[in-house]
Amino acid sequence: MIHIFSFILFLLHPFYVSVTDINYNSKSKMIEISSKIFCDDLENVIFKENKLKIDIINPKDKNLANILVAGYIKKHLQLRVNGQNLTLKFIGYEISDAAVWCYLETDRVNKINIFEIKNDILISLHAEQNNLINLKISQKEENLKLDESHTNYKILL
Repeated sequence: MIHIFSFILFLLHPFYVSVTDINYNSKSKMIEISSKIFCDDLENVIFKENKLKIDIINPKDKNLANILVAGYIKKHLQLRVNGQNLTLKFIGYEISDAAVWCYLETDRVNKINIFEIKNDILISLHAEQNNLINLKISQKEENLKLDESHTNYKILL
């Protein structure tokens, strides 16, 4: 009986999570980023910040949707290498079930000694938000969980 009650509570209380993969491509010397976010959450946070309602799955104006999604991701996912902010280039997004995969990349980065991440995606919408990060930089691999109390991470390589 306790298991059934716990399961019902789990169904009634949603969890909030995004997943971001960050990979340093040693051949191109670029950092490649893919971020998976639930569509409804991304639409809601874009509305909250911009007062513009969009349908990410079936946008009336795909260019506007790209601009709004890119702007949001770039504002809330920031990378620094060796103390320098990196510019993220938005490649585009695609829909997978109820989620959106956003793709970005950086300019060439020749050497990484210090890598820093700031990820506060959706935290203004859900205080319970967890942002999971799978990080592959050179020979170093890390799996991180960032949340409202901890939105930054720094690694020395």
